[in-house]
Amino acid sequence: MESTVVLIDILGAGALLIWGLRMVKTGVTRAFGVQLRLWIGRGTSNRVVSFCAGLFATLLLQSSTATAMMTASFASRQLLTGAMGQAVMLGANVGTSLVAGVLALDVHWLAPLFVLAGVATFKLNEGSKGKGIGRALLGLGLMLVALRLLGEATDPIRESTTIALILNALSGAPLFALILSAGLAVLASSSLAVVLLVMSLASAGTMDHGLALVLVAGANLGGAVPPLLATMGEGVLARRVTVSNLCVRACGSLCVLVAAGALAPPLAGLMADPASFVVGAHIGFNIALALIFLPLVGPLSRLFARLMPEVATGQGVGPRFLDNAGLEDPVVALSTAARETLRIGDTVIEMLETSLNTLRSNDAKGCASVKLLDDKVDALQEAVKIYLARFTSGDIEDAEMRRATEILSYAINLEHIGDIVDHGLNDLASRKIKGHLAFSGEGFHEIEAFYEKTVANLRIAQTIFMSRDLELARRLVEVKVDMRRLEQESAARHLDRIRQRRAESIETSTLHLDILRDLKRVNAHITSVAYPILDEAGQLRESRLRSLDKKAS
Repeated sequence: MESTVVLIDILGAGALLIWGLRMVKTGVTRAFGVQLRLWIGRGTSNRVVSFCAGLFATLLLQSSTATAMMTASFASRQLLTGAMGQAVMLGANVGTSLVAGVLALDVHWLAPLFVLAGVATFKLNEGSKGKGIGRALLGLGLMLVALRLLGEATDPIRESTTIALILNALSGAPLFALILSAGLAVLASSSLAVVLLVMSLASAGTMDHGLALVLVAGANLGGAVPPLLATMGEGVLARRVTVSNLCVRACGSLCVLVAAGALAPPLAGLMADPASFVVGAHIGFNIALALIFLPLVGPLSRLFARLMPEVATGQGVGPRFLDNAGLEDPVVALSTAARETLRIGDTVIEMLETSLNTLRSNDAKGCASVKLLDDKVDALQEAVKIYLARFTSGDIEDAEMRRATEILSYAINLEHIGDIVDHGLNDLASRKIKGHLAFSGEGFHEIEAFYEKTVANLRIAQTIFMSRDLELARRLVEVKVDMRRLEQESAARHLDRIRQRRAESIETSTLHLDILRDLKRVNAHITSVAYPILDEAGQLRESRLRSLDKKAS
């Protein structure tokens, strides 16, 4: 029974430590997340600056996983290179080891102060920044409390023959010890928590130095897994950062596994205290990796670019026409961006047609297809936006800047249309299917006509976007008035059918009117492609309001 209580005490203290870590990460992210993202994004001019950006960000977040997620996000958008991303990760690894060193100091007496300050700051602030700071201070206090509880819980281990036998068995099976420690780090989503747990166990004096080295190496190995799992759906550029970081840590862990017996005695001579030995080993492990691999981030990045190439997308989600080599030539860059934006428009047309077919057939598979197409639209729009941002960062002429702005504006409007189709029309179709509802014959004919007219308008917009035809632009804007009238007439006829107590019209009244509203919004975005052309030709008024003087006369 006594051993069970000790185990529960250790697990409870470990859980409190993990929760405190989570509170610190969440609090700092909410208070300074934007600034940290900008800091990491801007601090990637060279490998040393990138290393420092990762180190200081992790010192604030107390989580290399959070830093890894930010870095992978930038890499997926091509806002930093793979080499600089790996440098950031090396800095993050050193940062989390330094956090362990600070927490290992005998400052548990600060725990009540941090808890008090955290609660007071959280309660006295209404803004998210103040509450985030309070949450971080409270989390730091809980971590110090947890470390004190861990120390007290591991005191009985000094005289436990069972624990001594288990640790001796682990010493004889270093590979299993490495895997066990890595597994605990994966479960905790934190190498820091596992290192601090190993430090507490080592303080009991029942763990030999060789086993401590292996457990620290395993914790570092396992700490690289959660970022990899979190970026599995982020694309190959993001995964390269986390996979390469995992491989770097794996190389270091295997070296420690092989050389632990030889390394332990001289290191133990430098750091006799078991807790200091564990923390020192953790810091030394990550500094050694930084010293070895920081000069090699370039070759390492190229290696993983070959091992993990970007898959040719063909008809898939990714961009097909954007060519980084064309950024130096404005004509080529703008042409390729325009072609990719046309592809977004074609995908949106497919979304509208699929949405209409779903209403016709009541097939739920159409709803899933629309969601996949919207993901494609989002990915392409993001790629075009980043491509144009890189193009406009150079020295370009005013005319080229205007055209780049037109392309970006049209891409954004297409993305908005995709959202309306996915989150508006698609949800309405799903409600119709789940409710086993049916429009009246006249009502569905009106909806069908509105859909078909909308698709025709989008095809005209595609032509205007490429040709910049002034007459077509005028026609498209005039059609907007026709679409407004069509929507009003359909709504009026629908209300007439309701007054006639037509059962189908009454059941689908909300669906009918909401579909008309969403299609009207879609057409508003479609006509926006004509405004820059008409404005440049001086054929666009600044306001549609009539002057009061003219009205009075």
